[in-house]
Amino acid sequence: MRYVLIVLWMLFCSVTSALAQVSVGIGIGMPGVSIGINLPVYPQLVRVPGYPVYYAPRLQANFFFYDGLYWVYQSDRWYASSWYNGPWGLVAPEYVPVYVLRVPVRYYRSPPGYFRGWRPDAPPRWGQHWGPEWEQRRSGWEQWSRRSVPAPAPLPAYQRQYSGDRYPQAEQDQRALHSQRYRYQPREAVVRQHYQERALQPGPAPDQGGKRGTPEERRARQDEQRSSPSPRQQGAPADARSGPPQEAGRREHRAPASRQDDHQQGRGAAQEPRRDKGREKERDKDKGDERGKDR
Repeated sequence: MRYVLIVLWMLFCSVTSALAQVSVGIGIGMPGVSIGINLPVYPQLVRVPGYPVYYAPRLQANFFFYDGLYWVYQSDRWYASSWYNGPWGLVAPEYVPVYVLRVPVRYYRSPPGYFRGWRPDAPPRWGQHWGPEWEQRRSGWEQWSRRSVPAPAPLPAYQRQYSGDRYPQAEQDQRALHSQRYRYQPREAVVRQHYQERALQPGPAPDQGGKRGTPEERRARQDEQRSSPSPRQQGAPADARSGPPQEAGRREHRAPASRQDDHQQGRGAAQEPRRDKGREKERDKDKGDERGKDR
């Protein structure tokens, strides 16, 4: 019986180790790990000066927030979660974001024993701790320019109202609340993978200039657009009204010509009597000459 128990214990340890390796290999393991953090309220988070990372100064834990996720370093392992009380997913050391790794030693509120002797204003010596293979894979993690530091992600402050008994324990409820209340888009590939695997996609953007809104408002706008005339219909009356002025303009344009013709005709009529009188004078003169010759 004793040998049977020993064999079963060895099989259980091997299966547990294999599952842990699988969860580590994909970056952030599926949530469900309990790491002993049970906060009664939302923790106070303060930004690390010069870093896009927050830390919890009042907690006796290495508790950070970066790029939309909470990060905890405990028992020589990194964990991440989208909610401040977990559940937590195990993160492989080669996938931890560099800005989390660069946080100086002094901001670890519960540093492990091997941190002793390390400079408090410098990041932990991860290469020394995790070995040359890790250091080769994460080459250059210590080299960065403070001028190119990205802006920190906004804190998910909506979680302050979920404490104690109100804290959502079901992962489905956490996903729904996070998608509706937190609209940040992560930069890190490992965080984006975490969002995709848990379907933590942001909800619809807020109403912008009336283009969106409630379904009732959208229906009202659609009905208004259907009932309002189209631009072509709106322009039709204007085109119809534009006809008479043009015709009137044509008549006004022709009117001076007709008056001019009438004036010319009147002048010709006035000149005809003058011509007749001249002809009569010429005829009288001719008759007088003829009478003179007869005499």
